[in-house]
Amino acid sequence: MSSQTPKRARKILIRVIALVLALLICGALYDLYYPRTTRMREFDPDEVARLETAMWRSYYEKRRVQLFNQLAELLRTQYRMSQLRSNQVAYYGANAAFVFKQGQQRSDYEKALPDLVKFYDAIRKMSDIPFDVDRAARLELEWWIIHRQRAQHPPGDLDKALAELQAEIYHVPVDRLMEHGRLRAEAMTIRDTKAENGGVTEADWSRINELLKESWQSLAKAVKS
Repeated sequence: MSSQTPKRARKILIRVIALVLALLICGALYDLYYPRTTRMREFDPDEVARLETAMWRSYYEKRRVQLFNQLAELLRTQYRMSQLRSNQVAYYGANAAFVFKQGQQRSDYEKALPDLVKFYDAIRKMSDIPFDVDRAARLELEWWIIHRQRAQHPPGDLDKALAELQAEIYHVPVDRLMEHGRLRAEAMTIRDTKAENGGVTEADWSRINELLKESWQSLAKAVKS
C-alpha cells in the first residue's frame, strides 16, 4: 500500500468535516437571522394560558430549565420563532425573570431591563406591529415591580399595568384591555394569597389556568376587533 494513501484519506476526512461544519454554521445563521414575520394578533389564547400557568409554577419553584423550555415553546408556537432563535430569546426572558427574582429594590429590579430589551427587540424584529421596544420592556418590568410591591399599591394598579403593556404591543387603547389585565391580575392574586397561606393546590392551579384562559381570550378578542 502506498504511504500516500493514509495521508490522502486524512485530507478527504478533514475536507468532509470542514464541509459539514460549514453547512451546520450556515444552517444556524439562517435559523437565527433569516427575516420572518409574525402576525401578532394570531395566537392561541388557551395555549398561551397553559404555558403561562406552567411558567408561573416553574418560576416560583425555582426551576430555571423548565421555565426556559416553556418560554422557548411559547416563542415557537405563538411567535413562530425557529428552534435556535426561540432558545436564544427564551434565555433573555428567563434570565430577566430570575435576575428580578433576586432583587430587593427598584435599582436591583432594573438589572433585568437589558435582557427584557433584548427579548422584546427579538419579537419586534418579527412583529407585523411596530411597537416601541424600550417602552414595552419598561412596561413589562413595571408590572413585575407593581406585583412585587402590591401592598404599596391601591387595587387596580396591577390590572392597568398589565393592560398598558399589551396596549403598547398591539396599539390598542388601554380601556379595551382592562378585562385582560383584571383577569390576569386576579390569577396572580390567587397564587399569591394561597402561597402566603400554606401553599397552592392543584385545584388552585386549575382555577388560575381558567382565569388566564379568560384573560388571553379577552385580549385576543380585543386586538382583533
